[in-house]
Amino acid sequence: MSVPEIRGGVSSGLRKVTAVRLLLAVAIGLLLYYAHVAFVPVALACLVALVLSGPVETLHGLGVPRGASAVLLMLVLVGMLAAASNLLYEPTQHWFAEAPHTVKIIERKIRPLAQIMNRVDDLRNSAGNIGAPKLQGQGAVRSEAPSGGPEESAPEMLLNATRGIALSTLTVLILTLFLLAGGPPMLARMTSALVSDIAVAHVISIIEHVRREVGRFYVTTAFINIGMGLATGCLMMLCGMPNPFLWGTIAGLLNFIPYAGSTATLILLTLVALVSFDGLAPVIAVAGSFLGLVVVEGQVVQPLLVGRRLQLNPMLVFLSLWFGGLFWGIAGIILATPALVALKVIAKSSDGGKQLLDFLSPEPPSQPPLIG
Repeated sequence: MSVPEIRGGVSSGLRKVTAVRLLLAVAIGLLLYYAHVAFVPVALACLVALVLSGPVETLHGLGVPRGASAVLLMLVLVGMLAAASNLLYEPTQHWFAEAPHTVKIIERKIRPLAQIMNRVDDLRNSAGNIGAPKLQGQGAVRSEAPSGGPEESAPEMLLNATRGIALSTLTVLILTLFLLAGGPPMLARMTSALVSDIAVAHVISIIEHVRREVGRFYVTTAFINIGMGLATGCLMMLCGMPNPFLWGTIAGLLNFIPYAGSTATLILLTLVALVSFDGLAPVIAVAGSFLGLVVVEGQVVQPLLVGRRLQLNPMLVFLSLWFGGLFWGIAGIILATPALVALKVIAKSSDGGKQLLDFLSPEPPSQPPLIG
């Protein structure tokens, strides 16, 4: 067989492998999209188990069984969430009770801008109709919506949504308890059933590395976001914002979503300031103070406490948030960044993961100096 024939065969084989990988990726994407009801609780449980596995293993090292440690930590976590919800219940109810009045204030304040936009739209339509033939005797065409079955009432929709959320939450809690109680021994048994005995130790070491690094990363991030929420609440109190610690809590929670969370908080605080104050100076103070806090948190606190080991390419983070929200909604947005962090840890721990590590990193790989 000649060299061109060998090269043609190799090229054909590579194209077939690429086509098979592409079809496999499309099939996995469709499966994750249409079966999100089954996969989302499992993914959320894995994330919670990764974050809580460190304290569970620490307590297990002190002689506490993993099952008891898992139950204790879950009770503490649920109690903290219940206490926070109870603390924020009254200001949230007050804000929702004032919602109709707030909407009227927003309409009054944006009415001049809306009138300008309507005027510009009218001028554009008038310019577009110049020279157009006028149609005579043409009646308006009405489109009637097709009559379907009986629509679901609002209480039924609320009941179904509440039932789905309660079932998903219960599933996440049960799966998290199983994962935390099983710990590394359960992972070793499951891994040994899927790979050869030679690769078991390597796979277990990668899983342990992911568990330690991702857990440490998100525990540190949680403390940073708690500080972010407290600082935002104090700043909003100094600026005279109503319910300052409600907005601080929202800022801390949304800060778990990179880039998009702080942007959404900035827009929300600016809108609330526009409603709450008459002058423009307090609005600028609210937006500017929070923007300065975000800059300090992103440029000083994050690199200092988290370091640059697990930093990611901002474009990939944005794309992961976009596709995560497209596939799984809010759960996909929550899981997007942890998935990228875990993927980077896996690439860092694998022998052939340098290219993937360079692809995920925010900085280009270091190049050797050119010899002139």
